[in-house]
Amino acid sequence: MIKSLSKIKLYDKYIFEQVLMTTLVAILLFTVIWIAPEMLLNTIRKALEGEYSVKTAILVIFYELPNILGKALPVGLLLGSLFTFDKLSKDFELTIFRVAGLSFWRILAPVLVLSVIITAFCFITYDKLIPFSSEKLVNIKKEYSPSQYIYTQKDKKGQPTLGVVVSRFNSSKISNVIVLDFSEQNYADLHALSHIFVAKSADHYSDKWILHDVIEYKISSDGIFENIRTLKSMDILQGESAQDAYKLMMYSLKRDREIDNHDLWSYIKLLKKQNLQEEYRFMLNKYFQRFANPFVCILLATLGCLLGFSKPREQRLVGFTIAIGAIFLYYITLPFFDLLAEKGVLHPLITAAFPPLAFLAAIWAFYKTKDL
Repeated sequence: MIKSLSKIKLYDKYIFEQVLMTTLVAILLFTVIWIAPEMLLNTIRKALEGEYSVKTAILVIFYELPNILGKALPVGLLLGSLFTFDKLSKDFELTIFRVAGLSFWRILAPVLVLSVIITAFCFITYDKLIPFSSEKLVNIKKEYSPSQYIYTQKDKKGQPTLGVVVSRFNSSKISNVIVLDFSEQNYADLHALSHIFVAKSADHYSDKWILHDVIEYKISSDGIFENIRTLKSMDILQGESAQDAYKLMMYSLKRDREIDNHDLWSYIKLLKKQNLQEEYRFMLNKYFQRFANPFVCILLATLGCLLGFSKPREQRLVGFTIAIGAIFLYYITLPFFDLLAEKGVLHPLITAAFPPLAFLAAIWAFYKTKDL
C-alpha cells in the first residue's frame, strides 16, 4: 500500500512539473508576442524622442505586464497542458499510465491542482494587480487629460430637478461648470428651465459643491432671459447628491480594469441607484467576468489535456488548431457579450457565464467522442 502511494505521488509530481514548465513557457511567449507589436515599439519610440527616460520606459513596460498576464494565464494553461499531454501520448507514457490502471481523470488530477492555483492567481491579478498597475501607469505617463461629465439630479418621480454639466475636470480640479435649474413647469417634449448658472470653477465637499465666479441667468416661463447677475459663489448638490455626483464623475475617468472588485461593486450599486441602466449592465457584466474568467483557467487546462490525449500515431494538427481557434473565439467574442449586456439583450450574468459554459460543453463533447 505504501509503495503504491509513493508511485502515485511520483507520477503527480512528474505531471505537475511538466505542465507547469510548458505553461510558463507558453505564458512567456504569449506575453512577448502581445508586447512586441505596439506597446514595446511605442515605449521605445518615446524613450528615443526623450519623452520617457530609460527608467520610465522600463517602468511602463513593467506595469503593463499584469494586464497582459490576465490574458496570458488561461492561454498558457491551455497550451501548456496540450503540449505536455501531446508529448506524453507521443512517447507512449499515457499508454503506460492507462495500463497501470490510472483513469483519465486520475491522470488529470495534478493538472487540475495546478489550474486551481493559477485560477487563484488570475483572480488576484484582475482584482489587485491590474488596478494597481493601471494607477501607476497613469501617474508615470501623467495621463490627466481633462474630461467632461453630466450629472442629473431627479425627484422621486424620476423628473429632472437639476442638471450639472462639468466641461473640464481631472482628479484635482473642476472647472467650466454649467448648472441647469429645472422649473416645475413641464411640457410634452421638454422640461422648462428657471435658471442657468455658469461658473468658472467648483470645489467638492462631502455635503455640497461650491461654485465660484458664477453668472446667473434667470429665465421666464416663456423661455426668455429676465435677468443676468454675477455671484461670487453658490452652493449646489446638497448632501448625498454631492457625494454621488463626485463619485460618478471620478469613476468616469477609469476603465473597468482600473477598479478593484470592492470599488467596482460600489460603483455598480451607485449606477443602479442613479438608474443609469446601460452603464449599470455593462459594469455588472464586467464584475461577473472577474469571477468567470479565472474559472476559465481550469476549463482550458482540462480542454488542453483532452486535445493532447491521443493515440501515439494520431494526427495532432487538429488538436492544436482547435486550441488556437478556442483562444481566438474566446477573446474576440468578449466585446460582443459586453455589448449584449450593455444593451439589455441578455442579462449580465448570462453574458459573463456563456464563455465558461461553452468551454464546459466543448469538454463534455470531446470527452464523449475520444476513446479514453
